[in-house]
Amino acid sequence: MSNVFETHGAFSWAELMTTDTVGAKQFYGQLFGWTFEDMPMEDGEMYNVVMLGEEKVAGIMAMPAQAEGVPPHWGNYITVTDVDAIASKVTELGGTICVPPTDIPNVGRFTMFQDPQGATISAIQYAHQ
Repeated sequence: MSNVFETHGAFSWAELMTTDTVGAKQFYGQLFGWTFEDMPMEDGEMYNVVMLGEEKVAGIMAMPAQAEGVPPHWGNYITVTDVDAIASKVTELGGTICVPPTDIPNVGRFTMFQDPQGATISAIQYAHQ
């Protein structure tokens, strides 16, 4: 299988934004046997990397202030080779940018967008590319 962190168009990450990270870790840890690696973020919050054995497979984070009123939800990331080009193409094809291309320190650059039918997803260009 190809490396999903390097393959353009591959689903590569899932992330839960929640109002209760402790409860989510307890629930999903017991449900799936996941363990967690805590990673401090620049804003002082903690990012919880979901571990399946030794493999990093997803993340759990507190709902950011700008998402007030949005219910907890899982989001997905698709690997791309050029996130800025993807953001441009989204609008060209009738989609809407929800979060403009934004750097994630030590990870890469991402954008969140809505397709013309209203579904949202994120595209990410990993730093190692």
